[in-house]
Amino acid sequence: MSAGDATGNGGFRLKRYVPAAEWLLHYRREDLPGDLIAGTITAILLIPQAMAYSLLAGLPPEIGLYASIVPPIIYALFGSSRALAVGPVAVASLMVAAALGNIAPDGGTLYIAGALVLSMLVGLMLLVTGMLRMGWVANFLSHPVMSGFTSAAALLIAASQLKHLFGLSVPRGLRIDQTLMQLFEQMGSANGVAMAIGFSSMALLLFIRGPLPRLLKSRGMPETLAGLIVKAGPLVLVVVMTAISAGFMLHERSGLNVVGAIPAGLPPLGMPDFANVPWVKLLPSAALIALVSFVESVAVGRALASRRRQKIDANAELLGLGFANIAGAFSGASPVCGGFSRSVVNFEAGANTQLAAIVTASLIGLSLVTFAPALTDLPQAVLAAIIVIAVLGLVDLKTPVEVWRYDKRDGVALVVTFLAVLAMGIEEGIAVGVILSLFLYLWRTSRPHMAIVGRVGDSEHFRNIRRHKVRTLPDLLAVRVDESLYFANANYLEERLLGEAADNPQVRHVLLICSAVNAIDASALETLEKLISELSMAGVRFHLAEVKGPVMDKLEAVGFPELLKQMGGHIFLSTHEAFDAVEKGRI
Repeated sequence: MSAGDATGNGGFRLKRYVPAAEWLLHYRREDLPGDLIAGTITAILLIPQAMAYSLLAGLPPEIGLYASIVPPIIYALFGSSRALAVGPVAVASLMVAAALGNIAPDGGTLYIAGALVLSMLVGLMLLVTGMLRMGWVANFLSHPVMSGFTSAAALLIAASQLKHLFGLSVPRGLRIDQTLMQLFEQMGSANGVAMAIGFSSMALLLFIRGPLPRLLKSRGMPETLAGLIVKAGPLVLVVVMTAISAGFMLHERSGLNVVGAIPAGLPPLGMPDFANVPWVKLLPSAALIALVSFVESVAVGRALASRRRQKIDANAELLGLGFANIAGAFSGASPVCGGFSRSVVNFEAGANTQLAAIVTASLIGLSLVTFAPALTDLPQAVLAAIIVIAVLGLVDLKTPVEVWRYDKRDGVALVVTFLAVLAMGIEEGIAVGVILSLFLYLWRTSRPHMAIVGRVGDSEHFRNIRRHKVRTLPDLLAVRVDESLYFANANYLEERLLGEAADNPQVRHVLLICSAVNAIDASALETLEKLISELSMAGVRFHLAEVKGPVMDKLEAVGFPELLKQMGGHIFLSTHEAFDAVEKGRI
């Protein structure tokens, strides 16, 4: 083996375990400007967003900033997406708040320690799942369930921030109706200054997201510069409102709630406190956060990768997110995953590689070192406004209508998940959605579509007799089953074929067309064997056609073709061959 081959094999192995090697070893100079610009713009967006999502999780604002430094750098090395921006996100932050509320309802040091333990648990679960190459677990959260969950979570998030917008005190962990009732009862004590700052901030953010870009473009401003101004809007709002709050001493004079002192400097390194945190109680929540985080990250990563004809590896994403969360646990961070809006901004700003994420993390670390004390008087109402405006886009009104029109059963799963999350909470609501989706799948596949087919003219094409003008044979019942055969639908198949044979006394041959059958389990095999015997006693022969190779291999392994042959049955390569054999009297 040549030295070049050895280097090539070594490079391949390195890329397999450290996907960043693919762009690090072959970094192009022309990619650098895009990465630097994207990293800077994403940092401008992420600084206020990270603090806001930390507030949503019930944690100090610096925890969100810590989650935006070390974890993204680690993901940059082990993740497979070149544009995914990792950090705290709204939905995961809400789930963190729900999980920590179970072990530390009054907050305090246990609450913060629990967040770090939760990051470690989430990271370990993602890591183990990735090592076992179980990226397919994401399939258990169907699109309708995720849509219903996300929309309900967005409403819960918005409702949880109303207390900051009105300057009121409402306990954590309440249902949405309880939260609204508490707010209504306390409305007489609302803080007018908090309301003025909060709702004016929301109005400004809506203006920045909507009319401002059009206004700037109409004045002849270049699109790139206009986009930068829009993306910097939340950070400018934070700076202005903090200056107003500090200048007028609104915290002291008007009782305005502010974020308080933010420790200056980089995140402290340390081991999560498993000794004092009841981590076993956090395991179910950690599993759910890991699953939702993985699904969201992969969905965003795939969407962005497809736009550049790139691809991501789901198992590599599990490893990347796992390492990122574990690193976060050691650096004072709450759980992280890939955020949609942040990743899109990163992508559209020109990110070519994960160097952009490293630039973002470096700038956030620099801001903590230099500007953290200046944010002491930042009103919590401003962060609440940022959260509310950010989650408005998560409420999906289009998907429920489309899903309901396409498949009522999926529509039911979506609506039930939505209502369950609102009524029961995050974890219980998702569990209801997943269980209902699995039940509906079993119910649907337990009664598979089955079509009696006939020949189209003199061709070799066969179609459903109810949809097409076809020619059939009086002594042949040809049935196509459009589903794999397994324990849930085996009896239905048996009853349907026996019933059709009983209703047509002239039938002497039953042909089961298996073109859509990808698998036959042991229960269905037993049913087929019983069906052969029952039809044989009635003077009817049973045949198969278009059996796929993997299915045939399993049937041959247990001697099924020989049993069928003993009963006068055959396995035909095609439906055309079976029709010819019956029509010409060869069987």
